[in-house]
Amino acid sequence: MSEIVIETHNLTVFYGRHRGIKDVNLAVEKGEVFGFLGPNGAGKTTTQRVLLDVIRPTTGRAAIFGLDCRKQGVELRKRVGYLPGELALYKDMRASEFFAMYEYLRGENGAKGYWRTLAERLDLDTSRKIGNFSRGNKQKVGVVAAFMNRPDLLILDEPTGGLDPLVQQTVMEMVREVKADGRTVFFSSHILPEVQAVCDRVAIIREGELVATQRIEELIAQRVNRISLIFTTLPPAGVFEIPGVTELKRTEQTIFLEVQENLAHVLAVAAQHNIQDIETHNVSLEDVFLAYYGKGSGGNHD
Repeated sequence: MSEIVIETHNLTVFYGRHRGIKDVNLAVEKGEVFGFLGPNGAGKTTTQRVLLDVIRPTTGRAAIFGLDCRKQGVELRKRVGYLPGELALYKDMRASEFFAMYEYLRGENGAKGYWRTLAERLDLDTSRKIGNFSRGNKQKVGVVAAFMNRPDLLILDEPTGGLDPLVQQTVMEMVREVKADGRTVFFSSHILPEVQAVCDRVAIIREGELVATQRIEELIAQRVNRISLIFTTLPPAGVFEIPGVTELKRTEQTIFLEVQENLAHVLAVAAQHNIQDIETHNVSLEDVFLAYYGKGSGGNHD
């Protein structure tokens, strides 16, 4: 049986009258990279803060490694590395001093000196004061701090924000190495190609509620079809106004459709108008994400 690393039951947080998250149920397994997707305000950061006991849930409960996040937070956090979306760093400290301090505070729980290897991989000059760093270099400090003790669980909130493309690729390699070690990553991001590249499963959160939790390949296969219908003469406008079907555009002989349901009905209508050919198109995680969100907003709080 698989070991559950993160588990939440009906996790709910209200900020006054405003809902942050409602009835969030997650089960993240050991050794997987679990993507947590949603736009700003959907509830991603709220969920992470509950897991780390930064804020307390209104109702529901959360556990990491089987330990209650409220009652046993100190013990479980010894095994967790965290990269927040908004970094608060000691601007007057040199990066090397910051890492040495962090290593000291971790005590025996860590990988002594590993931060030097990570800093070199990320091309980070640790002799400089953090306050003099660019946004990208500050992000590198946060990445190193999260990874440096080889934690059993990494919680990463937008880990590649502000990084140039080459460094982004290095961070993705580091995530894959964590997975290869049998450790676990909870990966929150809105950069969908990254999520698709490294995650095993993904949960999509909308306005504080989970709307899907699946393996990426299953999510892509089941949610959206993109097809092109090629005709000798185009049928009239509105002919594909079918529930679950969106006409994206039409050219001289082709109609492009996004089909979430009623595909058989689409094909039956197309056959009535002397269809000549059908082409299918690969669907990305971004297409799926947009299908779930449409034109909606993300909610009130993140």
